Amino acid sequence: MEILPWLVMAILSALTGIIVVQYLVSSPLRMSFFLFLFLILIGGLIVWAVIFFTPPQLFIVIIFSLVFFLSGYLGATGYFLSQNETRDLSKLTRQPGEKGLGHTAVIYFTHGEPPGYDPFPWLETIREFDHDKVPFIPFPFRPFFFYGIRKEYLQAGGSSHNQIHRYIFRAVQNSFSDIEKAQYRFYLAFLDSNPRPDEMVIRAINDGADRIILLPIFITISSHTQAGREMVAALEPEKYGVPVTMAEPLWNSSILREHFIKKAEVALGDTDKDQIGILLVGHGQPKAWDGIYPTQTEQEILYRDGIKQAFTGEGYRPENIFSAWMSFQKPSIEEGIHTLAANNISKILVFSASISAASLHSEVDVPIAIKKARINRSIQVINMGAFGDPLDPLVISAIREKILTCSWQ
Repeated sequence: MEILPWLVMAILSALTGIIVVQYLVSSPLRMSFFLFLFLILIGGLIVWAVIFFTPPQLFIVIIFSLVFFLSGYLGATGYFLSQNETRDLSKLTRQPGEKGLGHTAVIYFTHGEPPGYDPFPWLETIREFDHDKVPFIPFPFRPFFFYGIRKEYLQAGGSSHNQIHRYIFRAVQNSFSDIEKAQYRFYLAFLDSNPRPDEMVIRAINDGADRIILLPIFITISSHTQAGREMVAALEPEKYGVPVTMAEPLWNSSILREHFIKKAEVALGDTDKDQIGILLVGHGQPKAWDGIYPTQTEQEILYRDGIKQAFTGEGYRPENIFSAWMSFQKPSIEEGIHTLAANNISKILVFSASISAASLHSEVDVPIAIKKARINRSIQVINMGAFGDPLDPLVISAIREKILTCSWQ
């Protein structure tokens, strides 16, 4: 038996497996290139098999090729999932004991979502899941998860999440008077995009801050706030005489509750409040994390309960207000829509209540869930989006209140 035909089949099959992974996880600009290579390799495999193998051998050839295809696929998957993002942090130039300039640095930080498809934030999330033994997509199928993320980016035309937060950040900054601004310096950071909180803390210390307030633009104390705290703690800012205080998240903000009331009033139109359904969608976390970050689920529930009370206080029917979850928890968005639709209403307002600014969740996942619900077309379902709005003074006031409360401590 000649070895060369089998060797070529093995190489072509393994390369095909590698190229499949590259196609599934690559950037939109490169996906067509890898698809082209995949088609070339498949064609090459077929031609090579027809030329060098007899019909009775073809079954063995197929099994042989699949083995090497899977070897290439799994090897490429393992390599892709093991990648780490490279970041070069600035150096701390301020010396321990060096006197500051007397101001407080406010590190505004939020989740962040890359404007275009970038696998690294999701690679880190998967590693967190694995570390905490959170059930997730099995290893061989994880490239398809990234394929789905890329598809959402293409569907949405990119994410405006970070840019909206830049606008909110400037609005918060501008809400302080010139006299107040002399007491504070503001820095914008993201957990999953640059600049990160640790980079901004380094800059704040080098700029002479005497104190740092970490301002989490999240609803709850969660894995996200913990990640920001740990990132900053690793720098040991206290060694430089700079204490760090974490502001409280927004779950208990009465000002933010008013934002939802005002937003709903705009969407009401001529519809009577008795005919309005309100769906408050929380983010949700894996059940396995409820024991590690218990405040996440608890505070999301209390937060939406507070919004519900605000709505009922304005004349909305309590039975027409429902809380659902975007992921990991139940009931789902679809279940919430079905429950409300059964209450003889004519309009449902769907709020991504825990999302801080427009994102793939609020602009893609929620509309998909609404479409999947397939309710009677006579009921109008309106996606109200995330709560973050740089033009809404209530949102800005809610964030400002957290800074000032932290400053008084």
